[in-house]
Amino acid sequence: MAYATSVQVKDYLGIASTVVDDNLLGDLITRAEGLIDAYTGRTFTAVTATKYFGENCTDGKDLMLYGEDLLTVTKLTNGNAVEVASGNYRLFPRNDSPKWLIRLDESQSWSFSDGDSEISVAGTWGYSATAPADIQHACVRLTAFLYRQKDTSADIDRPLITGDGVTIMPSSLPSDVTRILDRYKRRVGV
Repeated sequence: MAYATSVQVKDYLGIASTVVDDNLLGDLITRAEGLIDAYTGRTFTAVTATKYFGENCTDGKDLMLYGEDLLTVTKLTNGNAVEVASGNYRLFPRNDSPKWLIRLDESQSWSFSDGDSEISVAGTWGYSATAPADIQHACVRLTAFLYRQKDTSADIDRPLITGDGVTIMPSSLPSDVTRILDRYKRRVGV
């Protein structure tokens, strides 16, 4: 599911027609979603997939899901190709989503059959099943911003000083959008 719909963007822009610029708005929504994902380092809709992690992602009983947001696990397979039963691990954080770590119970350990083997995690990946309301608003706002750029000549890539000394700065993401997105930026600690 998209972060926003063309109907939401049209309402925001005050476009009454049901068919005006639908294709363009659809393309701009896709671009806005890509900008949001790139800025935050996250995806805000759920995707079912299998992801693979090497031995370097383990620390004792823990499997760190570096750079990945996990919602649910449907199948966890150890590096030796043996499935780990759902009762033999826990997802962390326990009371919050998305998850960023899988911890094995005391009776289990991560095993690798050879140097090329990997742990596979089949499940639902993403920040949330559907985009949070403020991410949806950021997408609508950013799509409207991109839509309005088609009619402006102020789309410059460097500061411009006018004849009366006014400096016009190049366009970037709107500050209200970046304030929303900053709360969701992926933080990677050292």
